[in-house]
Order: sequence, then structure tokens, then C-alpha cells
Amino acid sequence: MPLRPLSSRAADSPTDRRTFLKTCGAAAGSVVLAPLSGCQQAPPPPEPTSRPSHLVQFGHTDLWVSRHCQGTAFRRHLSREGGDVEAHKLIRHCIDIGINFFDSAEGYGMGGSETALGHGVAGRRNEVVIATKGSPHPAGEKPLVFTKEILTRKCEASLKRLNTDYIDIYLLHAPDAITPSSQRPEPPAGTATLEHMEMIADTMDSLVQSGKIRYWGVSSHLAKQVDELIEIGMRPDRSGKSRLAGLQDYYNIVSGARRDFMTEELFPLIRKGNLGLMAFSPLGEGRLVPGREPEEGSPLTGVIQELDRVAEELEVSRPQVCVAWVLSHPEVTSALSGGEKPEHVEDNFKGTTLTLPKEALTRLKAASDTYNKLMAKAEG
Repeated sequence: MPLRPLSSRAADSPTDRRTFLKTCGAAAGSVVLAPLSGCQQAPPPPEPTSRPSHLVQFGHTDLWVSRHCQGTAFRRHLSREGGDVEAHKLIRHCIDIGINFFDSAEGYGMGGSETALGHGVAGRRNEVVIATKGSPHPAGEKPLVFTKEILTRKCEASLKRLNTDYIDIYLLHAPDAITPSSQRPEPPAGTATLEHMEMIADTMDSLVQSGKIRYWGVSSHLAKQVDELIEIGMRPDRSGKSRLAGLQDYYNIVSGARRDFMTEELFPLIRKGNLGLMAFSPLGEGRLVPGREPEEGSPLTGVIQELDRVAEELEVSRPQVCVAWVLSHPEVTSALSGGEKPEHVEDNFKGTTLTLPKEALTRLKAASDTYNKLMAKAEG
């Protein structure tokens, strides 16, 4: 069954970026960056004459992406070092089978992941959509406070490692040292978080205006700060400026309290701002991968049993059911997973074409609810 776009609302949005990008988008080739601080705006990639039917629109942007986003935070079989030839081959294999969406970060292997991705898409840059992230946690240093200077420098370093002159989606990897987070719900005394969010929005807009990035977003932020960014983008005095385009967050059938946070707090904001969402770890950070069975008595057991029953009924694999469950929620644009072998990537990708029957979704939700209750009880 062909996939439909996540939303058609972007065509009616008064802040659609298509017109702007026609004049200051980004070049499609894989070009080594010139002196970055003074780089000129490059022409955007040409509009496609046709678009593969499996691609969907990322929020209110004009980016069309596969519902599987391939992560490059390699941990088990592939190296995070930029020169890993097997990683380059895997990335090209993804493109060959129809995956056009890739995620990376400066924090993966101290930038090695970005370097590997740049090698992998070399010569095919115009076929892919790249998301990467700037981190507030430098290796071996205290968490930093994002400033315009710091974010610009981080973005330029990512561009160089990726060997490209534009990033499609640039995200903050996590809240910085003064932004409230799940570990620190209240900001330091005297911190004006709304003003700080305005600075973030202005900085990201300056990166868009310079042609370094096309769109921007945040990862793993609290709902309050996401709402602030949405509201900032809607203000009349910011007409013509780029606004928050998307989120990246942890969401799967065993994401526990995060599942409820997503459905109750973030999903309404995604609809409000017409945002794209990359939901990472559909296989629960590997806990749901076949062959890694839980210990006896684990709360995971019931969920895995139900996943396997559904998989057997539909004659598919457990990973496919996991991916399909995540994508059954219309707020999710793409499931972000990091398979490191071609067969694992292909299996995850097949999950994007699977539509779970209503009865199966009901059973899986019940299993997920039970898991959440058991986890809450275990945590006291």
C-alpha cells in the first residue's frame, strides 16, 4: 500500500519556506566548504519532476523523507570513526533500497559519525536528507550554554565533517546548561528561559539565512520549551523568519513514562506547530531485538510475547512490528533506527510499509500499558 504524506497542511501554511528557499537554499553537490564564516547562499536543489510514493513530508517543510531514518550512532558492528569503509557501504546500501533520510551528530564518535556519513553520501548528496545535531556536552567538559557564536561554530564544524555546504535539518541534541530538562526541571535562579529560546530561534534563523542549514529543530526538550519555540515562530513580528520545523525524541512501545509524555504533551504540540518528528529507538535501544531475550520475570516479557504473536499472525518479523507500531501514530514522521548490517536495515525498512490491524494495535497497547505499570511499580 503506498504511503501517504504525513500532512497536507504545509501547502496552506503562511510561513512555508519554499519561496524563501528558492533564493537561498543549498547546493545539491558534495562540495568541500570554502571559508565558512563568509560563505554565500547557494542555489537550492532542483525541484524533482517526480517523487517516490514512499516519501512523506517532514512537518511544514518542503523536505520529503523516507519513513525510516537511518541513524549513524554506530556502536556494535561498525566503527564511529569516519574512515570505516563498511559504514560507507551501509549508507550507500540504504540509498539504493530507497532510504533517503539520515541522522548524525557531532557527539557520535567526536564527529566521526558525521565524517562517515559524508563519505557514504559522496556523489549522491542531492538524493538524501541529512539531519545532524549540535551537542551541549563537550567531551570531558562541563555542559555549556548555547550562544550564537557557539552554535554557528558547531554548525560550521559539522558542515566540514559532512563535506557538504548545507544541512537539511540542524537540531540541538539536548537542552543546554540553562535550559530546563527532564533531569533539571527548573532553570538556574535568574535565568530568563523565554529570552534564551528567542536567542536560539534567532541564531537558527541566521544559519538558515546564511544558507548553512535549511531547517532546524530540537531533541529531547521539555514540552514547555518546545511550546515556547512554537509560539515564538507564530508571532507577527517574526514574519519571514524560519520557525521550529521538527523534533527528535525517544519513543517506542517500551519507552515507559516517555511514551506517556510523548502522547500527552508532545504530540499535541507537534499538531499545533505542524512539526516533523523523528522517533528514535523503535526497538527500545536493542532490548526488543530478536536474540536478546529478557531475563526471567522481566516486565519486557509480556510485550515481547505479544509482539511475537502479532508478527506470527502477519507473517512478518518482530522488528517490523516495532517499527510499524511507532509509525501507527500520525504525529511520527520517521522511525529512527541504527541497524548496522544490511539485513537489519532492510528488515527495519520493511516495517514502514506494514499497517497493523486495529485489533493488533489494541493488544499491543494493552501490553505496553502493562509494561508501564510494572515498571512504575518496580521503580517504587
